[in-house]
Amino acid sequence: MGRFAFLLHPPSVDYFQLKFPWMRRLPDGWVEGAFRHVPPWVGARITGIVSPTGATAEGHFIILPWTPRLLLETPWPVTLGRLLAAGRLAEHAGAEIFGLGAYTKIAGDRGVTLNERLRMPVTTGNSYTAATAVEGALLAAARMGMEPGATVVTIVGATGSIGAACARVLAGQVGSLCLVARERARLDALREELAAGGTLVTVEPDLQRAVRQAGIVLCVSSAIEGILSPADFASGAVVCDVARPRNVSASLAGVRDDVLVIDGGVIAVPGEHADFGMHFGFPPRTAEACIAETIILALEHRWEAFTLGRDISAERVREIAVLGRKHGFRLAGFRRFERAIPDEEIDAIAARARRTA
Repeated sequence: MGRFAFLLHPPSVDYFQLKFPWMRRLPDGWVEGAFRHVPPWVGARITGIVSPTGATAEGHFIILPWTPRLLLETPWPVTLGRLLAAGRLAEHAGAEIFGLGAYTKIAGDRGVTLNERLRMPVTTGNSYTAATAVEGALLAAARMGMEPGATVVTIVGATGSIGAACARVLAGQVGSLCLVARERARLDALREELAAGGTLVTVEPDLQRAVRQAGIVLCVSSAIEGILSPADFASGAVVCDVARPRNVSASLAGVRDDVLVIDGGVIAVPGEHADFGMHFGFPPRTAEACIAETIILALEHRWEAFTLGRDISAERVREIAVLGRKHGFRLAGFRRFERAIPDEEIDAIAARARRTA
């Protein structure tokens, strides 16, 4: 049996206020400050994961009660100390590989130093996140009647590890790529890399203009708050929001009934009795792709730091996708803001988009 652990943290102060309603009367900064001093803990045991190959895995969620703001604004040596404490809890629980969730893999050097300091390997899960984001976006585009080879794809947050990996995988599959990010030097380097392979690539400094021209928008920015609003998208666009916290305003679904918004990286895990031991925002037997990558590696007994740092190759993304299929992992249908999207609703969105074209 493969044994793993995965590190979770709350996506915002709202998480604390839902669990402890009296905290709604306190300023957000006070709430964050109070939980800054709370050490990580073992939150739940994960059981019942069974691959079609017969391989099995068990694990634990480790909880670090820090918001994205705390993880990004706290001095790195202090943050590293908390991540190490969480990792040692995972080791004590018997884990043989440790996965990093959300902003714990963005803080500092994206798992590199943590991997050096722990006895077990660390993975960010970003390879499988990129693989399933691309898969989901292309499937959704097909449902909307798009031909990938004639489609503009805009990647918001293109210089991050997931964004750049998505760009590398999509290169050659779509009509053109439009890259958006804050770091111009890295954007230009990525554009040159992709253009050298024959892909038509542009860099657009205006976020709204970049999004408005796209048939497919992949949102993978590490912005702490939403950066895109309903008016930003073209009619008929497919928007795959992989970011947590989300890049896209939750109001989009209610305002734009001609745009298909899907959650990125929601994965069905194998095992009839798979149980994550706690509610963390997903339906039973489903999880984010970064969690799924950690489990896949445990099922494979691949005790290695599969995904670390900024740079992820297209080959690594394709490899973890193959391993995922081998062990029965799959996209959990199309979902939007944690809700399944019925087929008839997708058909209606596509029909409205055609009428407004």
